[in-house]
Parts: sequence; C-alpha cells; structure tokens
Amino acid sequence: MINRLFGNIFPAIAWTISIQILMCLPGSSLPTAGLFSIPHFDKFVHLVLFGGFVGLWCYYFYLKKRPATRLKTLFFLVFLIAAANGIIMEFVQRDYIPNRSFDEGDIIADLIASSVAYGICNIKLLVTKS
Repeated sequence: MINRLFGNIFPAIAWTISIQILMCLPGSSLPTAGLFSIPHFDKFVHLVLFGGFVGLWCYYFYLKKRPATRLKTLFFLVFLIAAANGIIMEFVQRDYIPNRSFDEGDIIADLIASSVAYGICNIKLLVTKS
C-alpha cells in the first residue's frame, strides 16, 4: 500500500525533510565531539546532504521513464532547487536559528556537491538512456 502511494519517491522526500530538519536545528543541539571536532567536517556533511538530494531526486525522475530531453530539464531544476536551498538556508540559520551563523563555506560546499551530483546524474543516467 505505501509503495503504491509513494513508490520510488519516498527516499527523495525523506532525504529532503531530513536536510531541512538538520539545517534548522539550533546550534546548541549539534554535536561538537567525535567526527564533528574535525576542522571543517561540517563541509563534508554539506557535501553528502546536498549531493544526496540531487542524486535521489534525479534518480526518482529517471525511474519515471521520461524522455532524455525532459530529464535534462528536470535534472537542471533539481540542481537549481538544491543550490537555492543551500543559499537560502544559510540566511535562515543566520537570522532565525539560535546559535547558528552564516557560512559562505557551507554555500560553496552545497554548490560543489549539487554540481558534482548533477554532472554524475547527467553522465550516468542520461548517457545510458540515449
């Protein structure tokens, strides 16, 4: 029943919701020990989150059996949404989330991850489709 309602979209939706929750956590609830004590480890987290976002959504659209020309457009829209979300969330953190701040490095990590995942999806999914 759930598979019928959500199909292959569930992982992409769950990942999207997880990103939004993690980006909106107050700074006081973020870990500071273990891996998070490694300098700039949070950039790695951003790479995984935003790369995963683009990859999961592109894969979802790929499985919908759309023509390659339509997929190119959808993949680019997914990339734009990921990039915009990464930028907007930095401003949200700065202005509305306690103990969080604006970090240009996070935006750069989000953009790099989104770009790389977009490129991989175009190569791996679209080239094999053509």
